[in-house]
Amino acid sequence: MLPIDLVLAGPGLEQRFLEELHFEHIGRRSIPFLSVENLIVTKVLAGRPKDLEDIRELLAIRGGTLDHRHIEELLSQLEAALDQNDLIPLYRRLRSQRR
Repeated sequence: MLPIDLVLAGPGLEQRFLEELHFEHIGRRSIPFLSVENLIVTKVLAGRPKDLEDIRELLAIRGGTLDHRHIEELLSQLEAALDQNDLIPLYRRLRSQRR
């Protein structure tokens, strides 16, 4: 089963995520979903053990179809905004573990 996360959004990167939502019809409702790439970015940023496990699972299921460049571009923006340099290395380490 894929993870489900609720995201509260504000200006900036969150606004971009909202603009890139896709909708799935479940019953009579249209439910918004982040792209898998954007979900991975939020989970890398959170960095909790459960989030890292979710990323591993997503990479195992969808790794071959993911836009890894998009993920790394967003992580690079976050690193610059947060004055961090550990998000892309973490993502790359998780990717290398699935091979």
